[in-house]
Amino acid sequence: MKTSQQLIAEAKAAIKEVTINDLHAALSSDAETVLVDVREPAEFAQQHIVGAVNYPRGVLEMNIHNHPKVAASGCAPDMALAQLAQSPLYLICRSGARSALAAESLQRMGFTDVYSVAGGMQAWLDAGLAVKQ
Repeated sequence: MKTSQQLIAEAKAAIKEVTINDLHAALSSDAETVLVDVREPAEFAQQHIVGAVNYPRGVLEMNIHNHPKVAASGCAPDMALAQLAQSPLYLICRSGARSALAAESLQRMGFTDVYSVAGGMQAWLDAGLAVKQ
């Protein structure tokens, strides 16, 4: 048996984590950056980072191919995933736990340029960075 904390620690050891400053810089300088908020819809509705798309952790893998960046292309899901994988993909949650699990899962799907934001929205808010409410 493993605790949730052990599972999260294993995921964090297998993924790339970035700071909120790294995310802020990527969003400010790279129009190709994709930000997915993996929190629940009610959390996202309260406040989120401008430009983030909400795919809750529980449905991320089934919905990521519908991301607005590739959905308009009308291509098949596998082609949409390949297209999306060409951009840096940042995942954020409340604290960095769900996003770590999500990053590990997306890596198993073949994404290589995927990052979990350490500290999540709590760190973003603590730093006083802008959110949409």
